Amino acid sequence: MKHFRIVTLLAFLAAIRLAAAPRGVEILWDKFGVPHIYAQNMEGLFFGYGYAQMQSHGDLVLKLYGESRGRAAEYWGEKGGGPVLFGSGSNLENDRWVRLNGAPERADQWLAQQSPEYQRCFAAFAEGMNTYAERHPEKLDPARRKVLPIRPVDSLLHVHKIVHFGYLSGMRTVESAAKALSGDAGAGAAGESNAWAIAPSRTAAGHTLLLMNPHLPWGDWSTYYEAQLVAPGIGLYGSSQIGFPMLRFVFSDFLGFTQTVNSIDASDLYRLTLSPDGQGYVYDGAVRPFEQSEQTLRILQADGSFREERLVVRKSVHGPVVWDKGGVTLAVRTAGLDRPFMIEQYWKMALARSFPEYETQLKRLQVPTFNITYADRDGHIMCSYNGTLPKRATGDAKYWAGVIPGDTSATLWTEVHPYEDLPKVVDPMSGWVQNTNNPPWIGTFPGLLDPAKYPASIGGGQLSLRTMNSLRMLHDTPSMTFDELVAKKHSTHFELADRVLDDLLATAEKTGSDEAKRAAAVLKAWDRRCDNESRGALLFEAFAGKFMGPAFLSMKNFAVAPDWHQPLTTPRGLKDAALAVKMLEDAAAETIKRYGALDAPWGEFRRFQIGATDLPGNGGDGNLGVFRVTRYAPVAKGSPKQKATFGDTFAALVEFGTPVRAQVLTSYGNSSQPGSPHNEDQLPLLSQERMRPALIRRADVEANLESRDAF
Repeated sequence: MKHFRIVTLLAFLAAIRLAAAPRGVEILWDKFGVPHIYAQNMEGLFFGYGYAQMQSHGDLVLKLYGESRGRAAEYWGEKGGGPVLFGSGSNLENDRWVRLNGAPERADQWLAQQSPEYQRCFAAFAEGMNTYAERHPEKLDPARRKVLPIRPVDSLLHVHKIVHFGYLSGMRTVESAAKALSGDAGAGAAGESNAWAIAPSRTAAGHTLLLMNPHLPWGDWSTYYEAQLVAPGIGLYGSSQIGFPMLRFVFSDFLGFTQTVNSIDASDLYRLTLSPDGQGYVYDGAVRPFEQSEQTLRILQADGSFREERLVVRKSVHGPVVWDKGGVTLAVRTAGLDRPFMIEQYWKMALARSFPEYETQLKRLQVPTFNITYADRDGHIMCSYNGTLPKRATGDAKYWAGVIPGDTSATLWTEVHPYEDLPKVVDPMSGWVQNTNNPPWIGTFPGLLDPAKYPASIGGGQLSLRTMNSLRMLHDTPSMTFDELVAKKHSTHFELADRVLDDLLATAEKTGSDEAKRAAAVLKAWDRRCDNESRGALLFEAFAGKFMGPAFLSMKNFAVAPDWHQPLTTPRGLKDAALAVKMLEDAAAETIKRYGALDAPWGEFRRFQIGATDLPGNGGDGNLGVFRVTRYAPVAKGSPKQKATFGDTFAALVEFGTPVRAQVLTSYGNSSQPGSPHNEDQLPLLSQERMRPALIRRADVEANLESRDAF
C-alpha cells in the first residue's frame, strides 16, 4: 500500500513540474460553452480537458470526487452536500458503501499499474483542474474547495465508482440487498437510451450514419459534458459524464461509438452461513475466518467538530459483507475488479482508424458493461453486448438475480466469459443495427440471434414498446437521409397507440358512455404524439397508466402477448374491450380533474424548466413506445404541471461523409456553475425539437468564438 501511495505522490509532483512549463494548449470556448481543446500531445489534451471541466462544472466535480473518495460525510456532514448515487441522499451511506467495496485502495493500485504515458495523462488531468482552482478560487463554492487539490488518482477512482458500483452492480446498496431477500430483484427497463448505426447500403447519400442518444437523470453524477479534443493525429468530438477523463460517446473522421445500459448481471449477492461464534463462515463443509479490517469514517458536525465511526470491513471468499441483519449475512461479488485499464481502452477505441483496430481494443473487456454500438466511414456497423459476464456453472438469469447460496464453491464463479462468447451483430444483411436497452438477441431485424447459443445467465428481459418503435422506424425506411435521421431521433410517437387505439375507439364509439365517446373523439383527432401542442396525449397517458399499470410495464391486458420474434406486430389488441373502455372513462375523469380539459396541450403541463427558463416540453415515457424519452416530476407538491427530470442528455447524429458532419445537443446546457450563461441555453432548442451543428473544423469554431484560454 505504501508503494501505491508513493506512486500517486510522484505522479502528483510530476504534474506540478509539468505545469511550470508552457504547454502549448488552447481552449476555444464556443457560444454554447463547448470547449474545443487544441494541444501538442495527449498530456496537453488531458490538462485542457481537466481545466475545462472545472470551469464549466467545478462545484459538481468537487462534490463527485469527494463522494468517490468515500469522504463526503467528512467534507459536508452526514446528509449535507446534495443527492448522492448511493445511500438515498446520505453522505454517510455513500462513504460506507465506497469503503466497503475497497474502491479507494483499488484505484491506488490501478494507477500504479498504468503505463508511464497514462500516468502522466492522469497527472495532467488533475493539474488542469487544480490550475483552474488556483486561478479562480472565487468561482468555486468554499464548501466544495475542501476537496482540493485534485489528485491524479481521483478521476480513475471516480470512473471506477460510477461504472463498477453504479452501472455494473445495479446499485447493490444495503437497500437492494433487502429487496433481494424478499424476492424482489427489481423490475423494469435497465435504462432508456437509444443507439443506431446504419450502413451505406441503407442511406440515401451512401454514407454510414450513427445515432448517439443516451437518456439518464438530469443533474449530479449523470450530467454529460460536451467537448472536442484535438492534437496531432487526434481529432475527437463527443461527451461523457462529468469528472471522466475520456469521451464515452465519441466520433472522429474515421469512426464513432455510443452506448446504452445493458442487462448484464456481473454482481451477485451470496448468503453466508456463519460459524457459531460469528467469526467465520461455512464454506465447503469447513469454517473459514473472515478477512477483516477496520476503517474510520469522519462525520462533520454542525459545530465544525467531527464525529468518528468505526467501519469494520469483513470479506469472505465472495467479497465484502454488505448486509448483516435479522440473522442474514450477505456478501457481494462484482466482476471486473481485476481490470484496471478501462480508461485506456476507451481512449484507444476512440483513436482507432478502422474496425479491426477498434475491435482489438473491444476484445480486452476492460469496460465491464454497456451495449456498445459502432459505425465507421468504411461502412462497418456493429452492436455488441459488452461486459465482464461471469462464467457460471449453472442457473439462468432469474436464478442469479436472487440471493445465491454461499456455503459451497459450486456457486462461486472465478472467471468471466471471453469476448467470443458474448452476443454481437456485425455488418448484418439488414444494413442496420440498433440498441434501445433491449435483449441482446434483437440488435437488428430480421436476423435475430439464438439465445440457446449463449450463456444462460445473460437473460435479456422484456422487449419494450420503445424497442418496437425503433425497429419499425428502421425497418420501414429503406434509404435513410440525414434529415430523416434527425426527424426520427425526435420522434414522440406513442407505439402503444398503434397497438390498441383503433380497437379502443371502435368499442368506445359503439358501446361506450357519453363520457367515453367524448374521450374517444379527442383521441381520434390526436396526432398520437407527445409534442408541445399534442392534444390528447395527456388523456392517453392517463389511460395507459390503467391499461399497463403506473410504470407502464404490464402486458396482461393485450389480446396478443409480446413475442420478440414478431416485434413489429406484437403485443396488440384488447384482451377485454369493455374493461378497456371503462379504463378510458376513468382516465377521462382524472384528466379533466387534473388538467381542466380532455385536450389540453401536452407542453402546457409537461415543462422543460431549469432556473428561470420554463418552456413547453415534449417526449414521454419509453415504456409507452416513445423514442424521444422524457420523464417528468411535479414542479411542486399538488401541481398538475411537471418538469423534465430524465431523458435526452447529450445527443449526436453523425454522417461519415467527407467531411464528417454532425448535429448535437446537450439538453440542459454545458455548464452547471452559478451564473454561467450556459446552464440552460440549449433548452429552447430541446423545446423546439432542434439540434446544433457540431463545430468540428477550427474555422467554424473561430467563427462562433466566445472566449479563449491559452497555457
